[in-house]
Amino acid sequence: MRDFRFGFTLGNVPSYRQLADTMATAEGYGFDIALAVEHLGTGRTSPFQGLLAAATTTDRLRIGTYVLNNGYWNPTILAREVATAARLSGGRFELGLGAGIVKEQYDAARIPWHAFGERMDGLAATIEEVDALLALEEDVERPPLLLGGASERALRLAAERADIASFGGRFQLPGEPPGTMRIIKADEADRRVEFFREIAGSRADEMEWNAFVLVVEVTDDRRAVAERIAAEKVPYLQLDDVRDALESPFMLIGTEEEIARRILENRERYGFSYICVQRPHMDVLGPIIKRVRDLA
Repeated sequence: MRDFRFGFTLGNVPSYRQLADTMATAEGYGFDIALAVEHLGTGRTSPFQGLLAAATTTDRLRIGTYVLNNGYWNPTILAREVATAARLSGGRFELGLGAGIVKEQYDAARIPWHAFGERMDGLAATIEEVDALLALEEDVERPPLLLGGASERALRLAAERADIASFGGRFQLPGEPPGTMRIIKADEADRRVEFFREIAGSRADEMEWNAFVLVVEVTDDRRAVAERIAAEKVPYLQLDDVRDALESPFMLIGTEEEIARRILENRERYGFSYICVQRPHMDVLGPIIKRVRDLA
């Protein structure tokens, strides 16, 4: 069974000083990697520039993308950026790629938005081309590649090409506008894990398994928090009922001890040893990391 790794997204970085403070805090908690998401719009942080700035603040923490939107990138330019990040971070860079889920940002930037199948075809082609270009670099190895999602198509690609399989915590609701997402339930996660093991075969045990946790909240009243989240009906955190929040491996709600034990249970049940959270949850999960490692 793999040791745990913990990651967090940097979010939007207002200054180098705040970035350095965030990295120092994360390192103190025991996080292993700082991750950049990719969004377009006012106030957003460039993923590669943000990560390389973050890398200058520490010699220990790794950096990575979670994830780049393939539709924004020309593969030749992307290969250059990946090679540069690998060099300037001293080999601490990890590459996460995705097909994109926020249509509004594509539209605002006048970048073509394609149907899901076409986006996945484009992602597979980019991986092929970037791999070929990086193979020509004399001093750079292809960084660990993270791929995944919630769909069978995304998981198939991860099974074939990834070093890190990421299991998305939500999926697009059929018939709803792009970006309207529902939380994946515990039994749905079971089925995705079983499907992935079948298609990955012997590779499954060689890969690291990642879960992107959408909510971390410390409380003595788990049900009250779950009821609040269900009532809010946030487009990207929709639930069918309260049990979804309490049982889903992508939502960690409870006391610090309960959350730590749930993380251990999720590694046993699903294989998730690499846990990532968004920046707002970094300070919530941070104090729990040592507890998890002590229990492990």
